[in-house]
Amino acid sequence: MESINWVLNKRAWSCTHSDAVDRVLPEGVVQETRKFHAQIPGYRISPLKGLDRLASMLGVGGIWVKDESQRLELNSFKVLGGSFAIYNVLRQKLGLLDTPLSLAELGSPEMRKKLGTITFAAATDGNHGRGVAWAASKLGHRSVIYVPRGTAPARVEAIRGYGAEVRVIDANYDETVEKLTEDAAEHGWQVISDTAWQGYEDIPVWVMQGYTTMYSEAQEQLAAQGIIKPTHVFLQAGVGALAASGVAFYRRLFGTESPLFATVEPTNAACLFESMRIGDGKPYKIEGDLKTIMAGLSCGRPNPIAWNVLWDCAHVAISCPDFVAARGMRMYAVPLAGDPFIVSGESGAVTLGALSFIMQRRELAQLRERLELGPDSQVLLLNTEGNTDPDDFRRVVWEGDYSVPQGFTVTQL
Repeated sequence: MESINWVLNKRAWSCTHSDAVDRVLPEGVVQETRKFHAQIPGYRISPLKGLDRLASMLGVGGIWVKDESQRLELNSFKVLGGSFAIYNVLRQKLGLLDTPLSLAELGSPEMRKKLGTITFAAATDGNHGRGVAWAASKLGHRSVIYVPRGTAPARVEAIRGYGAEVRVIDANYDETVEKLTEDAAEHGWQVISDTAWQGYEDIPVWVMQGYTTMYSEAQEQLAAQGIIKPTHVFLQAGVGALAASGVAFYRRLFGTESPLFATVEPTNAACLFESMRIGDGKPYKIEGDLKTIMAGLSCGRPNPIAWNVLWDCAHVAISCPDFVAARGMRMYAVPLAGDPFIVSGESGAVTLGALSFIMQRRELAQLRERLELGPDSQVLLLNTEGNTDPDDFRRVVWEGDYSVPQGFTVTQL
């Protein structure tokens, strides 16, 4: 029987300062990132939606959903990281990394002549590749995107729609990253990845910095509701870049008074959970085909830079069967009367599914109590993607695929 598993990270409750956070977010970067994104044509702050009726039903003070399904034209938050990384790569190639440049300047004939045509390359299950392809095309450059076997055709076509060459690799995500890295070295492509390895660290940090625009916007939106900060942030985790970005943002802003953080992963690709379970401070790779409906979270190797942030500051790691994400999708799509309707894909909805089980299952009472989730809690969730795979979306929401099985279990490790 499939199980929801969770493990507490006692280190996070006692960590008063994190060098890993300082590395990801040095002073002033959040403001620089937000300023960069604000100049992108079509940029608008994505909505923050309150699920008041659901919050009351689950017994928390508020549930706030940052809805990235409405981010630019891309149906996902990923463009925030990819675009900021490409921006910094171009500045670096021009010898102007410390000089603010506008998109108009970077796309000018003079700059194009200096740079030539660059091929940006990425490995992706969908959203990251689309963001890289979009940003590259806007600046007049090429892109080559590798996707692992089983990637939904709709996601592949969406990437091609921005002029990218897409290659389907007969491998899982981690193996696809390795193949891309080898081919990029051979062909002289510039890799844009949200995971790091030895000798490749600056770009993944820039990607994580790019994601902070989401949290910066959310803070303004919460303030408009009279809320100083969320008490809890539930964060989807693949390689951990998105989660580490959120943790670093809030630790920078509130220090030891930051929210409590929970990472949420698919059972078959729970590399951060497994690393937290082992508990020696090192990131661990998990093996297997990493099969899950949460394609954007199907990753077996943690980003080591992101891991260091999470090891210091993430309070709990949770791994979930696919039916948890499916339940979250249905809860968003069929809201309680008075709550807004939200279109959420599998990776976008898993945190809501996890929160609902934590608040409603007797077996999760200990976790609920340890996280102090209750009537005074203001919980921030990220809907990281919309309907990026229409066929799967219909099967889950219309036909009830991945329904909650009777007698499933919850395990604390």
